Amino acid sequence: MLPASNGSASLPQPKEWENGCRLGFIHMAAKGIVQVISAQVLSGTTLTLGWLGYVPLLIWAVSRVRWVELFTDRRRQHLLFGTVFCLFALWLVRRDFDTGVSYHFIGMTAVTLLLDWPLAVLGGFMAQLGLLALGRQDLAALGVNGLLLIGLPVLITEVCAIVVERAQPRNLFVYIFCSGFFPAALTVLVCVPAALGLLWLDGRFALPEWLSDFVGYLWLMMFPEAFINGMVISALVVFCPEWLETFNRTRYLQAPWKEDER
Repeated sequence: MLPASNGSASLPQPKEWENGCRLGFIHMAAKGIVQVISAQVLSGTTLTLGWLGYVPLLIWAVSRVRWVELFTDRRRQHLLFGTVFCLFALWLVRRDFDTGVSYHFIGMTAVTLLLDWPLAVLGGFMAQLGLLALGRQDLAALGVNGLLLIGLPVLITEVCAIVVERAQPRNLFVYIFCSGFFPAALTVLVCVPAALGLLWLDGRFALPEWLSDFVGYLWLMMFPEAFINGMVISALVVFCPEWLETFNRTRYLQAPWKEDER
């Protein structure tokens, strides 16, 4: 992921070397947000453990999908394949800066709230297969990437949705912010350090002394991720609430006078 050094080039000055390390660190951190973690920067043990964790997750998701309902409901089929296409397109969009920063979005929070977690996991896996077919992802690192960028976001979103549902709120904005905006921001806050920690544990990348400088970049990554997922959920709640598997229309959209009659 870092550019290879040229033996014929002159050695950089200490200040230039430090700045280069910072840019390389930010570049790797930003790439840790999405699907691209190359197999070359991970050890064989980590790649194996990634598959050992990802395959059971896929099997569990397959066992929890309501297949009869999926095969008989054309609307759910359209939602699934449309979501896979949008997720695949989102993961293909990337911004490469001159400084070496590459930024990608995740989008799994909105997918989880739309499809529920079993189909969200399978939808993310199908999007991964599309990236694999285009050569944008390594087969060996598919398990690690799946755990970091599908498993973790789905877990965080599902936990937040369960907490909100147990509280039984009647305010629509509680669902939008606590199930949409907040889990998306928390996903970035968890996934980026997890990816960096994985590289550090593998001994592939040494964490620098100026690690605290990265906190500012982390906040810049959290806001757009939360905004995109939150706005998608807001639009679905307003225009197509029946599409959201985790949305209780009876409670959130009930008329106030009907609640008083109870």
